[in-house]
Amino acid sequence: MLANFITVFRVFLSFIVVGLLIYGSPAAFWSAFFLTVIVIWFDGLDGYVARKFNQASKFGAMLDILCDRIVECIYWITFACLGWLPMIFPLIVVTRGLITDGLRSLAMEQGYTAFGASTMMQSKLGKFIVASNFCRFTYAVTKAFAFAFLILANFPIKQEGYTNRFEFFAYACAYIALVFCVIRGIPVVIESKRFIAPMMAQKMTQKPVEQNIEQQIKE
Repeated sequence: MLANFITVFRVFLSFIVVGLLIYGSPAAFWSAFFLTVIVIWFDGLDGYVARKFNQASKFGAMLDILCDRIVECIYWITFACLGWLPMIFPLIVVTRGLITDGLRSLAMEQGYTAFGASTMMQSKLGKFIVASNFCRFTYAVTKAFAFAFLILANFPIKQEGYTNRFEFFAYACAYIALVFCVIRGIPVVIESKRFIAPMMAQKMTQKPVEQNIEQQIKE
């Protein structure tokens, strides 16, 4: 489907951005900046195409989350490796992503989704922080600004007395995005207890049965 193709293509473009930033010439940085704008635009375009052509599905939603996670990890890790950000940025983002996505997979097994009408979030506060359009849009915008303007803030221009006017804004957006990342993960952890508890209870009831079977086999 076209929507899923757009989603996956964002990942491909992100790797091209990495190569351009490593190359390091001014032309490469400009290309990386404009490709990043396209990557950001595609993040909203895939959802629009899915709704426009009635291609929305649980698989598409899962693929969108997966590719979003890959793209943001590519950018945060690249920026840290280039020395633009502390290594704590990708460490927090990757850890948070692994935890929340693992918990969301448990919810999906029971028919829930991360967002939308069948979201796994049940409390009003949890729905607002994780699934509301306001919080999702704000988080997406701060990430988008951070990714794009960090490239401009570290543009390879070496001139005496040169001051990069994008630096403060870029790093402010980066830290705000990191805070949003952590805050939006907390409700997922808290509300996932109702998915984990039945699984633990089922495991505890199965254990005595398995022990009885093993005992019968030995006899």
